[in-house]
Amino acid sequence: MSLDSLWQPITVGRMDLPHRLAMAPMTRSRANADGTPGALAAEYYGQRASLGLIISEGTQPSDDGQGYLNTPGIYTDAHIAGWRETADAIHAGGGYLFIQLMHVGRMSHPDNTPHHRQPVAPSAIAPGVDMFTPTGMQPAPEPRAIATDEIADVIAEFVTAAKAAVEAGADGVEIHAANGYVGHQFLAPNANVRDDQYGGSVENRARFVIEVSKAVADAIGADRTGIRISPGMPLGGLDEGSVEEVREQYLYLVRELAKLDLVYLNLHHGGDDVLLKEIRKAWPNTLLVLRYGRTREQIADEINAGLADIAPLGQFALANPDVVERLKTGAPFNEADPATFYGGDEKGYTDYPTLDESDDEAAA
Repeated sequence: MSLDSLWQPITVGRMDLPHRLAMAPMTRSRANADGTPGALAAEYYGQRASLGLIISEGTQPSDDGQGYLNTPGIYTDAHIAGWRETADAIHAGGGYLFIQLMHVGRMSHPDNTPHHRQPVAPSAIAPGVDMFTPTGMQPAPEPRAIATDEIADVIAEFVTAAKAAVEAGADGVEIHAANGYVGHQFLAPNANVRDDQYGGSVENRARFVIEVSKAVADAIGADRTGIRISPGMPLGGLDEGSVEEVREQYLYLVRELAKLDLVYLNLHHGGDDVLLKEIRKAWPNTLLVLRYGRTREQIADEINAGLADIAPLGQFALANPDVVERLKTGAPFNEADPATFYGGDEKGYTDYPTLDESDDEAAA
């Protein structure tokens, strides 16, 4: 199908975007030990500013929110200063920055966090997966169930982080309620066996995500608040039940979130096209849709079908800082190197060549 629809401009909240592409959030694990993003992060994101909307890697809102080594935070003065460099670099290139707020819940290990405490989650149920730690792969331990009267504190962490993101110069934040992390854990019946108002029914399991979204939107503006969901994705040991149960849970959630007038919904689409069509009907604002395994030729498929407004790019953006130009001109893509996805230095991070650099190398 044609890619022509990608080149139509769109206004999303306070952002005037030149096309229908965006940079998807991707963990890169290159922050300093204290969670401060460094100069390399500013270079990496700044290189990709032509994508317009840059959604950052998952960024913890607190010590409890960290799950992996060298992921960035956005809750200290040092974090704010580091992210300001990145925001400035993106803005200098004509792009916009949304920082993804990722509290990992049970997807953590004490060896990976500043305080070395047991992870916290909706219920005391281990995910049954191994995690990379400073001493190698270890099982993710059983988390401590968050007490009912502590949930307000967790929500407040998201609010503090959202305010810090705006202070750092970000144009908004994306609440991560997907991919096996804490918001997704509250939604999943095999990770949430609570018997209070945050567990049991479809409405109760959605309550945490809705309350976080409302609190953040109230704090920084709904036009600065996006959210990511991944219905039915079996990540981090989660099982959300049958197709029908997943549809019931997420259509309720999306309809409730729609009442908050959030600026966008970022859907990590797992292949249930019936649910995608229903979400499209239920969501009044901008819809981003990312689907695993898309080829270059398929990037605009959901937009062409009227099922999405923006197509975020993952590995294509990671390996091609000038991916927009490559798509427009039909130029070949660089191949992403999985060995350098997580951790390390500039190799596989800021050293992927642009077309101009490739031409210079060829001419040398």
